[in-house]
Amino acid sequence: MTRVLICDDDAMIGQALHEVLAAESDLTVVGVARTAPDAVRQAEQHSPDVVVLDVRMPGGGGLLVARELRWRCPETRVMVFSAHADPETVAEMRRSGVTEYLVKGVPNTEIVDTVRKLARGPFGKL
Repeated sequence: MTRVLICDDDAMIGQALHEVLAAESDLTVVGVARTAPDAVRQAEQHSPDVVVLDVRMPGGGGLLVARELRWRCPETRVMVFSAHADPETVAEMRRSGVTEYLVKGVPNTEIVDTVRKLARGPFGKL
């Protein structure tokens, strides 16, 4: 079972991601964080295999979360799911340890496939 932590300050996006991911028999959502500090806390608490992370979040943003997770939870893979797709933001997030970057609006199947792909990586459980 792949453990997923969702980190998005938009309650509707968080709920939609939760529904999409929890509907899959091989994925379990271990939490939904709305702020950067909460995302780091929950990641340390739940040791997720994959974190689905927004770029803009209260309390430091996704960049802070990605950097903290690289240090605190090195086996956790990070996927950004954001409306912000400018090349500078994408490059900065990748330098901070983000493995995949999806732009909001992609099909749900792509989100699920990307989470599974990350889980199968060097530290994955699948």
